[in-house]
Amino acid sequence: MTTTTEPVGVLVRRWRERRRRSQLDVSLAAELSTRHLSCIETGRANPSRDMIRRLCDELDVPLRERNALYLAAGFAPVHGERALADLGAARHAVEAVLAGHEPNPALAVNVRWELLAANRAMGLFLADVPVEPAGPPFNVLKATLHPDGLAGRIRNLTQWRAHVLRRVRRQLDRTSAAGLADLLAELESYPVPEGDTGADSSTGWPDDLVVPLRLATEFGELALLYTTTVFGSPRDVTLDEIAIETFFPADAATAATMRAAVGWITPATAPC
Repeated sequence: MTTTTEPVGVLVRRWRERRRRSQLDVSLAAELSTRHLSCIETGRANPSRDMIRRLCDELDVPLRERNALYLAAGFAPVHGERALADLGAARHAVEAVLAGHEPNPALAVNVRWELLAANRAMGLFLADVPVEPAGPPFNVLKATLHPDGLAGRIRNLTQWRAHVLRRVRRQLDRTSAAGLADLLAELESYPVPEGDTGADSSTGWPDDLVVPLRLATEFGELALLYTTTVFGSPRDVTLDEIAIETFFPADAATAATMRAAVGWITPATAPC
């Protein structure tokens, strides 16, 4: 849980400015006067528990940081935090998505892209990644971009690296999650092989539409697209930070390769 000694008004103003919203805009949307919001931000008024909820809803503050606002205002945190194994129906939903996505790879990560769960097909990518550069805890982006990880197999590494770094910057801007700034700095420090232009014209997907991951494997070169799924209206901090990333073939050859390759993967070789 995030802890802070800063006044609640400072935190409210910081999140409003992070979202690039004016006091007038936020006050109208959260149904309070601009003067009242100004008093909260300057410490002349203390918000109620309900007012914090309304402001956080309007500013899309992550649940972990909402707890910090409640604490700063003198209230007990509202949102609990449980391990994935203790999330009941939500855990079963994650497992169902991962298993149902085979023969294509899929994984669940937290806000820092630390691996929580993966299906058997993800073993094509992660089974032989050395533990040292990726963690612990096992970080999917470190495993992808580190020179001792998957970077040497990524055929469009410059292009994919730029895409990944943009994602991390957006995540940091949206969530201000602890550890993301350090992760970004580490990823930016990884070298890019000379001669990699980042060009990609093999899949028929325009570069300005979708950036595919082109990965060399023992089964042949794969071209993959991905989507990200999150839970709607979460109440638990862990659930709020879980994202399920599912990969899809970008061409017919990759689809055929994935269907054939997944038959070689057994539960014993799949990542935990």
